Amino acid sequence: MVVTLIIVCEVAFWVLLAAGLVLRYPARKPRLGAAVLLCEPLLEVVLLAVTAIDLRNGAEGDWKHGLAAVYIGFTVAYGHYMVKWADGHFAHRFAGGPPPVRPPKYGMARAVHEWKMCARSVLGAVIALALLQGAVWYVGDAGRSESLTQWQHKMLFVIGISVVIAASYTLWPKKPKTPSGEPRDPAGARPAGREAAGRETAGH
Repeated sequence: MVVTLIIVCEVAFWVLLAAGLVLRYPARKPRLGAAVLLCEPLLEVVLLAVTAIDLRNGAEGDWKHGLAAVYIGFTVAYGHYMVKWADGHFAHRFAGGPPPVRPPKYGMARAVHEWKMCARSVLGAVIALALLQGAVWYVGDAGRSESLTQWQHKMLFVIGISVVIAASYTLWPKKPKTPSGEPRDPAGARPAGREAAGRETAGH
């Protein structure tokens, strides 16, 4: 039942998002559209309540309850970001708004973007960790909550990977490539190897 409800919540998230934006822009009913979008958090509340009831009724804290905690955590962390992204596209398409700003691709601007995404992932993982720990305490039996503890280890791994990815863009900023496929120097200069080759050719 928990897995089915997770799927229902995911489908309902996108249905409510689409319905709210259609009402807000093509139908020109912004208040009604906003009201529909405000229903989004209720999905996580319902999932949390059903998961808690299932555990209270004696269900073993297995991977399904862990998945529910992870789903809630990352939906909370990324939900507003996804709504804002979709809203920008709808506003541009149906209300003459400016084109959505694309994430930067290169340099420190890309690194900053990656750290922001990292922060969202860490937030989602921390929320999931808290919910998982709450479920462990709620079950009150280590033998019935081992799967929940394993999910906590996975969330710690997610945090570590997210930080490593963001740090890699800071330590080794991605650079745009020249038409020949070589990385372009930030100041616009050609790579040293090409300059040397050019001087050698000129000497002949």
